Amino acid sequence: MSISVLRTADAWWVQTAEGAVRVNTTAATTAELLADRAAVETARTGGEAVSVESLELVSPVTAPCRVVAQMTNFRSHVIDSGMDPDSIPLTFFRKTSGSISGPYDEIVRPAHVRFLDYEVEVGLVIGQPLTVGTEITAANLEEYVVGLVVTNDVSARDLQLPKTQFFEAKSYPTFTPVGPVLLLLEPGELDRFGDLRLHLSVNGETRQNMIIAGDMVFPPIEALQALSRFQRLDPGDLVLTGTPVGTALSAPPKVVQLIANLLPAHVKWKAFFDKQAKNPKYLQHGDLVTVSVATDDGALDLGSQRTPVTHA
Repeated sequence: MSISVLRTADAWWVQTAEGAVRVNTTAATTAELLADRAAVETARTGGEAVSVESLELVSPVTAPCRVVAQMTNFRSHVIDSGMDPDSIPLTFFRKTSGSISGPYDEIVRPAHVRFLDYEVEVGLVIGQPLTVGTEITAANLEEYVVGLVVTNDVSARDLQLPKTQFFEAKSYPTFTPVGPVLLLLEPGELDRFGDLRLHLSVNGETRQNMIIAGDMVFPPIEALQALSRFQRLDPGDLVLTGTPVGTALSAPPKVVQLIANLLPAHVKWKAFFDKQAKNPKYLQHGDLVTVSVATDDGALDLGSQRTPVTHA
C-alpha cells in the first residue's frame, strides 16, 4: 500500500489512520528522504501521531531540483488549443524550481501580468538517477517513478503566447504549487496511474475534471523514454505530465486564427488580448484555487491543494 509523506519546514511525516507520525531522519531534501526509505517505513508502522490539520505543510518536493513539464499532453486540451491530438508531438519545457511553493501558499500574480491561468497536473517524482541513454521499460519504470504529487502549472498567458516561450511565463515564484502529499508507490500501483482523476475548481466552480485514461496522449513510460535520450534526471526531480481541458485559455475558432495570421504581430496580439480581457476565468485577486488528484475509489490519493490568489 502506498505511503503518504508530508513535509513541514522542520520535519517529514507519514500520514496514517491515527494522524501524522514524524519520520526519524536527518534528510533535508526530497532526494535524501528517498534514500532513507527505512525511516519512512518505520514511521509508517506507528508512533506518536499528531493531527494532520495541526501541521503547517510545505511542498514535499524540495528545491533546487529539475522541473520538466510535458506540453499539451491531454487530447481534450490539445483539441481545445486548436491542434490535432493524433499528430501532436511529444514535447517538453523547463520551469525553475524556484517556482515551487506549498499546497496552501498564496499564488502571487506579478504586477505586470494580466492573464494568470491554472493547470492541474500529476507530477512524477524521480527515485533514482536516470542518466542519458538509460533504457526505460515497463519492467523498470517503477524504479524511476517512485512517487506522485499534485501540481498546478500556473501560467502568465500574456507573457507565454507573444514570446512563444514557456520558461519565463511559468517560472515566477509560487507558479508551481506542489503537494500536500508525496505518494510513495508500492510495486504495481503505478499500473493505476490512468485511473487518477484530475480536478480543479476556482471559488468552488469546477473548471477541470478528467480521468487520465483515454485522454493522456503520452503516458509516463513514453515521457521518460524520450527524456532519457537527452535529459539527466536525479532523485527528487519533478516531471509534470500535462493538463486536461478547462483552462482559462482556449484557442479561437479556426477562421478567426486564419484571419489573425494575416495581421501584423502587434495588431494580432492586441486584438487577441482585448478579447481575453472579457474572459472571467483568468485568476483574480481573492480567488481560491482548489486542486486534487485521486482515484475514484480512493486507493491512490495525492491530497488537495487550497491556494488563494493575490497580487504582488
